[in-house]
Formats: sequence, C-alpha cells, structure tokens
Amino acid sequence: MNRPALADFLRRRREALRPSDVGLVPGPRRRAPGLRREEVAALTGMSCDYYVRLEQQRSPQPSEQLLAALARALRLTADERDHLYRLAGHNVPRRTPADTHVAPALLRVLDRLEDCPALILSSLAEVLVANRLATAIFGEPSARTGWARSDVYRWFTDPASRRVYPPEDHEHQARSLVASLRVAHGAEGPRSRAGELVELLLAESEEFRALWERHEVARRFADHKTVVHPQLGRIEVDCQALFTEDQAQALLVLTPRPGSEAESKVRLLAVMGHEDFAANAAPQAHPS
Repeated sequence: MNRPALADFLRRRREALRPSDVGLVPGPRRRAPGLRREEVAALTGMSCDYYVRLEQQRSPQPSEQLLAALARALRLTADERDHLYRLAGHNVPRRTPADTHVAPALLRVLDRLEDCPALILSSLAEVLVANRLATAIFGEPSARTGWARSDVYRWFTDPASRRVYPPEDHEHQARSLVASLRVAHGAEGPRSRAGELVELLLAESEEFRALWERHEVARRFADHKTVVHPQLGRIEVDCQALFTEDQAQALLVLTPRPGSEAESKVRLLAVMGHEDFAANAAPQAHPS
C-alpha cells in the first residue's frame, strides 16, 4: 500500500469533480475546489473520519469493496480504477464482461435524471446502480447477492419477482429477458458467467428451457411498459436504453407520457420519497 500516493490521488480526483458531476446541489460558500471530504464519504457509505484518514495517510488498508465504492463515487475510468487498486495494495480486478465497475459516462447521465426512474444494468441484467425513483418502484438492489442480483435469474426462479408487471405482460417480459441473455451468451461464450447462468436456468426452469429453444436474439425489445407499484398501482412508461460502447452496460430510463396519470404518480413518488412507499414492498424485477 502506497499511502502517500493513494492520499494524493484521492485528493486530486476529489478536487477535480464538481457537485453537479455526482448529482449533488452545489450550495453556497464553496471555498475549496471540487467535492468536500464529507460528500465523498457520503457517496461511498463510509464514515467521514475514515475518508479523512485516507487523505492524511493514516488509514489501514481499505478493502476491495471500499475501493469499488470510491471508484464509483469519484467517477473513475477503468484505468483510474485499476490505478487506485494498485496504490491500495490490491490486485487489479479482471476486465471481463462480468466487471461491474459502472461506466462514468452512464453515471453522469444517471445523476441528472431526477424526475424519472432510471437504473444501470450489466449484460446479465444485474442492477449496478439505481436512482431513488427506480428504487421506489423496484426495491433496493444492494440487498441482493449472488445470482439473485440478476433480473433474469429471479424472473425464472422467484415468482414474487413478477409482481412488478401485470400478468398479461409476463410472457413478453420473459421473452425479452431470454432474448437479451442469448445476446450476452453469444458474445461471452459458454464458459463465461453468461454460460453459467444459462446452464443454471436450464436445470431449474422448464419455462426458461422452452424459451431458450426458440433462439430469439435481441439486445432489447424496445417497448411501452406497464409497471405495478404496491401502493400506486399501474404506471405506464416508455423504456429507453443507452448502451456503453462495448455493450456491456445499459442505462434504462422510464418516462411517463407528459400530462398522463402515470406522470402524476411518478411526481408523487419524487415528492414523497421511496421510504413511504417501498418499505413494505417485496424485492421486484427490473425492466430489463
């Protein structure tokens, strides 16, 4: 662990960011450039005291989980993320399709989407990050681990995950998920995580086996969707996707039609926050 270099790198990356770069309101009287230390700490979920000690070269070695959170909070590129790991004395994460380091370009767009639900997914429909409106509708993604993080896996193994869609849309959603997984499987190969997920679902779900045999291939079925919120009921939205250049991650944006009842419901979520509505909601599937 190179404490002096790590401290300097963190400080310079923090000072290079503006509050608006990470979705924060600038506020008055910002004398120092960039983000405040307490803002970085809040974005990563660590204590401010621990982050201060990192910049003062007094901290113990940070964990890989903490480094991943720092890389995301500071909007590091993949190369910068790798450099951060080396300075902290850890092995650099492998760059594979399974790499869940969120593309900074997608995060910058997500940070600016405050009035509509939006989330970033991996090629296996794993939710990497979601804004508060998406969390209010679909639940907190960080509570899930292992394959349960994948919307595809949950759809075919956990019936409760389907509650977010009306029953008449279940077949369409299932076909969309399988067609998207077919794309990832073709790109990554049978010995990849995509291949592992396919084998797992072939063994566990007769419905998945039948859909897999159809050989439908589509990165997304672009469509109009209806999602079902536990308290607000049906919300009709258009779902648009923005992909990274390597197609490994996608930003999904759900927009209601202007002037519609759905727009009023989304505005209500924005005003009330997700604590009032999602506290008793079961984990849901996302609009993959």
